[in-house]
Amino acid sequence: MRLNQYISSSGFCSRRQAERYITAEKVLVNGEIASHVYFVKEHDHIEVDGHTITHTAQDIYMMLNKPSGITCTASPAIAGNIIDFIAYPERIFPVGRLDKETEGLILLTNDGSIVNELMKEENQQEKEYVVTVNKKITDLFIKDISNGVDIYNPRTKGYTTTKPCDVTQLDDFTFRITLTQGLNRQIRRMCRRFQYTVTHLQRVRIKHIELGSLERGHWRYLSDEEIAKLKL
Repeated sequence: MRLNQYISSSGFCSRRQAERYITAEKVLVNGEIASHVYFVKEHDHIEVDGHTITHTAQDIYMMLNKPSGITCTASPAIAGNIIDFIAYPERIFPVGRLDKETEGLILLTNDGSIVNELMKEENQQEKEYVVTVNKKITDLFIKDISNGVDIYNPRTKGYTTTKPCDVTQLDDFTFRITLTQGLNRQIRRMCRRFQYTVTHLQRVRIKHIELGSLERGHWRYLSDEEIAKLKL
């Protein structure tokens, strides 16, 4: 296994962060500074920024119905972080993120190999949300938001047009939307473009995994079937 993948699959950090550690010469293999092309052998001793990297006996895959107020970060320096909230005895990390005020389905694991599959935009993985807004929804709003919306992207300092998406109105103030993008605060910014304010936002599905009846603030392990489909 390549070094960056070995580090990320331990749950210590993402693959991209592992690459940054390697570039910064903060990764040691058997006491020597490691290179990006190194492949880990069975008895190698790996250290990242002074921390010994170890693998747990088995991979962990779980889902949480995240309540509002929890921040999707593994950083212990951030108050109210998702890792402290779950208090799981082994090292895990969230796959992607939900805004602090957004509720619903988020996956956590110690297997860094699934992160790219789920998070890369080109993989077109569906994520479904139920959205409540502050005023009555119109047919024109549903049409416009489903066709793609020009929203400001602070990373590029320009406007990005969101991809067309499926939108279904549920009642006067609520709709269901399925995205394959993951732009920062995308749904809130899409709604704001048409003078709507999101008052409640919940993710209910990632790919084939559904939130279902899992209570807010509770978590469960993924089933073997869910895990198998996650890796397809």
